[in-house]
Order: sequence, then C-alpha cells, then structure tokens
Amino acid sequence: MIVNQHQKGWEVIYHRAHALLAAQIAGHWNAKERPVRWLETIAAISHHDDLEKEWEEKNITEAGAPLDFTLATDTDIAKIRKLTQDARYRGRWVAMLISMHMSFLNEGKRGESPELDNFLDEQLQHQEQWRKELNITKDEAATAYEFFQCCDRLSLILCNRMIPVGERALEIATLSDGNRYDVMQRSDGNLTVNPWPFQEKEFTVNVEACYLEQLQFESSAELAQALQVAPIETLEWTFVK
Repeated sequence: MIVNQHQKGWEVIYHRAHALLAAQIAGHWNAKERPVRWLETIAAISHHDDLEKEWEEKNITEAGAPLDFTLATDTDIAKIRKLTQDARYRGRWVAMLISMHMSFLNEGKRGESPELDNFLDEQLQHQEQWRKELNITKDEAATAYEFFQCCDRLSLILCNRMIPVGERALEIATLSDGNRYDVMQRSDGNLTVNPWPFQEKEFTVNVEACYLEQLQFESSAELAQALQVAPIETLEWTFVK
C-alpha cells in the first residue's frame, strides 16, 4: 500500500486503487499514440498490482506504523510467480506485459538466490514464447510496456503526492524514442504534461484514499481492521493542455 503522512495521521491508498488510477490515465491517451492491443494493455495496467493484498499480509513497520510499499524489501517469489500465472487467465497479452513488469522490478536482484534467478529466466522464456504466439515483434512489446510504465509512474507520482510546487516540472519517463514526458502543477492548481500525450484537452482522474488518526498499531490485523472502518475520500486531479 501507499502511505503518506497526513495532518492527523496517515493517508493510505491501496495498490489496486493506484493501478486503477494508472488505467484511467491510460484511457485518456492520444489515439494516434496508443500501443497495439490498447484495451488489453489497459487491462494489464489495471490488474498489475493484484498480488498486493494489504488486508491479509504484514503491513506495519517495526515501530507499528503502516508499511509503505517502498519499505518492503523482501521478494516473495511464490507471490510474484502466482501473479504472472494468474495473469494468463486474462490472455497472453496481459500475461506478457505483467511478466515484463516482474522482470523490470526484479532483474536488478538477479544473483540474490537461485530461486529468483530461475523465476527471471522463466519470465524471459515466457515472454519470447508469447511474442511468437501473438505474432508481435520485440519492439512492439517494448513499446506497449513503455506505455504501461509511463501510466504506472504518473499514477505513483500522484498517489505519493510528489508533484513539485512552484510550477516546477517532474520527469515521468523518457521513452526509447527519446521523448521525455514531464508533469507540472500550473498556477491554477491543475496539472499538465509536456509534451501533451492525451486525447482530450482537459480531463479528471481520481483515486480513493483511507485516513487513519491512530499512529501506531499492535499488529497487521489491527491495522487491517482500522482500514475497514476508516473514512474514505476521493482524490481528484484535473489535467489541462
């Protein structure tokens, strides 16, 4: 889960909600710049964090605070393997993109354990097999995954409240074609992306967040229960060309 400090405690955004926000962003992309199999790509974006079940897993720090995902360092190979296997039930295109995402997140850890190395090798084999079966090139797959990453990254920037003040730009991504996308908050409070990659001149996206006033929890179960009854607010961002 994504955890931000709040005036009265904690703001918590579930990872599945962040993924849905990323899919909303993808849905507004310029029609001329959309990757092949665009709707299936949006499905992959929407479901890429389905492995996160904050209500069932360890979700507090040693100090008892809600555990932000950036502080979780362990690689649960059984969990990420299940995500890639379950993605196959939505189709090979979705499975391929989620497999590529698992490769992106974990290739830097190669060498930590034979089990992880085997998993990473499996993913590369699966990706090659699915590209052949789907009759797409490696470049087409890479372009679709860049789109996936760009939407995912922008969603994380919003959910982590990383937008700089003072009309300063923050890089979202630099794509393989050399195009760099930056997000900036305008003086009127709306956001813009340069260069503008979206179909409409103006649109709004949203995500739900839970708010906790209790700062520490005795157990993950206590936090999960608190989140079930926590007040929920809808956060909105309007993008304007």
